Amino acid sequence: MKDVDHGLVVEKLAEKLEGTVKAPEWAGYVKTGHGKQRPPIRNDWWNVRSAAVLLSIQKLGPVGVSKLSVKYGTKKDMGVRPEKATPGSRSVLRKILQQLEAGKLVKQAEKGNHKGRIVTNDGIKLISEASREAKKSAGGK
Repeated sequence: MKDVDHGLVVEKLAEKLEGTVKAPEWAGYVKTGHGKQRPPIRNDWWNVRSAAVLLSIQKLGPVGVSKLSVKYGTKKDMGVRPEKATPGSRSVLRKILQQLEAGKLVKQAEKGNHKGRIVTNDGIKLISEASREAKKSAGGK
């Protein structure tokens, strides 16, 4: 997966997650963090965010909602004052993690002192399939 564009992998993975994750009814008009001024433009942003979260969990190891909210945070426009870093929406991430867990793509685990969610074997297979398809569509072998 290292030699494949992550944007393509996220798009392919979002297509594969359509049956597993489903956007709640409030997802059409919710912001992805209080640092944002408007909700996402894409209609399928929930699937894309779910795919990106799944890849982040694979990369970062056992992670929780707090660490993911910092990762998906943004800079808040403070007017004439300097911008300020703000975390992403914990509610959105929590619902995505619950849906991925219900689909048996992630599970809760402990590694040493760290607790959080890790990717299961089914999740790894899904990511591998998506990266293979992304590599094919990019013109790779």
